[in-house]
Amino acid sequence: MPAKKIAYTFPRRSEAEMQQRAAALLEEMDARRSCRNFSEEPVSRDVIEKVIAIGHSAPSGANRKPWRFVAVDDPALKSKIRFAAEAEERENYSRRFPPDWLEALEPLGTDADKPYLEMAPWLVVLFRIDWEEVEGKRVQSYYPAESIGIAAGMFLMACHQVGLATLTHTPSPMKFLRDILGRPDNEKPYLLVPVGFPAPDCTVPEIPKKPLTAALKWNAE
Repeated sequence: MPAKKIAYTFPRRSEAEMQQRAAALLEEMDARRSCRNFSEEPVSRDVIEKVIAIGHSAPSGANRKPWRFVAVDDPALKSKIRFAAEAEERENYSRRFPPDWLEALEPLGTDADKPYLEMAPWLVVLFRIDWEEVEGKRVQSYYPAESIGIAAGMFLMACHQVGLATLTHTPSPMKFLRDILGRPDNEKPYLLVPVGFPAPDCTVPEIPKKPLTAALKWNAE
């Protein structure tokens, strides 16, 4: 049965206001960088809940919301996550990553040591849900990969907009996150995001970004 329809209250803005808001948002988001050196300054649970709620507001296939956000601030859990992530990363850097991958990572200066997994006040782990059991029945998710990607992007943008730094960390394989956090088998680790404030001495690599002209084409150009 189709859902009841309600009025869509949408704010219409003038061309001048749209231009101004778009320019301001572009300037702010273009300054976003991945942070690998966090302050230990605390961030309130209420703020974390709100930015996760923004991510959770993302559209999804058949409105199934095929994701789980797990917010971690327990020092013991963060320590376990760091230990397990670094074990995988040592394998990656020493023998799993092919030479071209290591070459691509070189400008970033990354290695297997991940102290930010304990330094950041929060680790937010996103799990992809391909199916759920509801009232004894297996319910399939639709477009789970696309859906959680949108939710992750909205969450990252929300963090930056409220004044929090983030890092998209994807230690591979990530099964250890499901084990440490006690998640069921139908939840697949997708993304590990440290969240907090940059340390006072934080620096980021000065590397060029791919220009918009390389990413945007109009019609059948």
